Formats: sequence, structure tokens, C-alpha cells
Amino acid sequence: MDWGMKNRLAQLIQRDGRCFFLPIDHGYFQGPTYKLEEPGKTIKPLLPYADAIMLTRGVLRSCIDPENTKPVILRVSGGTSIVGEDLSHEGVTTSVREAIRLNASAVSTSIYVGSKHEHETLMNLARLVNECEEYGIPVMAVTAVGKEVEKREARYLALACRIAAELGARVVKTYYCKEGFEKVVRGCPVPVVMAGGPKTESELEVFEFVYDGIQKGSIGVNLGRNIWQHDYPVAMIRAIRSIIHENATPQEAQELFNEVKSGKKKVVCGR
Repeated sequence: MDWGMKNRLAQLIQRDGRCFFLPIDHGYFQGPTYKLEEPGKTIKPLLPYADAIMLTRGVLRSCIDPENTKPVILRVSGGTSIVGEDLSHEGVTTSVREAIRLNASAVSTSIYVGSKHEHETLMNLARLVNECEEYGIPVMAVTAVGKEVEKREARYLALACRIAAELGARVVKTYYCKEGFEKVVRGCPVPVVMAGGPKTESELEVFEFVYDGIQKGSIGVNLGRNIWQHDYPVAMIRAIRSIIHENATPQEAQELFNEVKSGKKKVVCGR
């Protein structure tokens, strides 16, 4: 691995071997998602607590202050929408030269294993890896499943993650599953980060799956909606960060959430 690749990965994965990515790329297929209608305003108070942000070039250029020093994971796949026929029919929308111009620390693309367009999305990943490796840019593969909940099981996730790693992804983002998640991680020879999934009704539910996933080998999360759609997003991101980087338990994270929410604990950037 050359210096540039190592340096970019070091920007994303912190010295403790963990990471906390904040995705705001949902609009590329969902449009103006609830509470993400104005992305820049939504994430401004959250940025100090994220290790990196994941977004499209359009939102990066129009909504993020160029003086932002947080690493960028640039979403480079798309071409479908929630009102279209098939979410899996994605292509690569952004060139590697554009990613370099935008100073991205990594790029991300979705793969849909088992879908009608499996081959196309896997070849998108392979071609992207081929080009990005020439410039020392890591590719994060996103094991997307659309609305197919039955595919969020260990057997499927392990298959998708391993294929992504075999094709050269440096990091793989996948869903957490309660049963067998350790097998998903063990079968993937590159770091695994967990997706946040749909917004939950309970903070503790989020804290528990983040904690359990890390105990089972994930290096962190790529989690958005359960933070910026929450009524207390700063308290939420602060509590989740404590699990990832401070080894807090779900109960300790809940206590911290309650303290920040109530104002009893002052919010300090990075703590």
C-alpha cells in the first residue's frame, strides 16, 4: 500500500482503529429527505463529532464550507430514484478526476448482490477500484439491499461483503444483523462499517446495535438518519461517538444522551 492510500485511510480510520462516518447522501435517490432539506444547516452542529462526511459532489460544492477540514467520502454512484423501476440499476456518476479536484479522502459506490443488476453494480465497483488505485484513493463498497429486508441476514451480508473485498474495496459498509454478524465481519478481509438503517423509535435500540456490532468486529458506523432526523441530533451523535471512541456501554451512552439533551452536560467538540 503506497503512502497516499495509507494517508487517506488514516484520515478516515482513527488511531484507535475506529471510525464514525456521517452520511448525508440520501438525496441522490430520495430527493429532499426529511430534515435534510438544507444539508449544510442540518450537519453544521454535528460535524465536530464525525470523523468524516459522506455526500455527493453537488451537496459538497453547494452546501459545505470549503474551510471544512473533515475528510470527505464522495458518493460516486447513482442514476436511479425511489419513484423509478429499480434502485439497483445504478451507474458511476462522478469521475475519479472530479474526486481528486474535490479533495476526497475516499469514494463510495453501491453494489446490489442478488439483484437484476448485480453484474453491472459489481463491474462498477471493479472499474472504480482499478482507477482509484492508480491515484491512491480508497473505495468504500456499500452493500445495498433496497427494501428487501430478508437480505439483511448474515448469510447474504457475508456473501456481499466478501465479494466487495475480493473486487478490491478497501472498506465495506454493510447492515448490522443481530444473528451471525461476527461471521460477516470474520469473512471480510477488509474493515467493515455498519450502516444505520431506518430511523428507530428508541435511542437505546441504536446504542445497542452499535455497541454489539463493534464487539463483533465492526470498526465503526456510517450512520445518518438516526442522528439528523432525531429531535436531539447533537445529543444523539455525542452518545454514539462515546460508544465508538470511548468504549461506552449502551447504558452509559443513554445516560450521556440524557445529560446532553437536558443541558446538564455541556457539549465539547470531540468529547
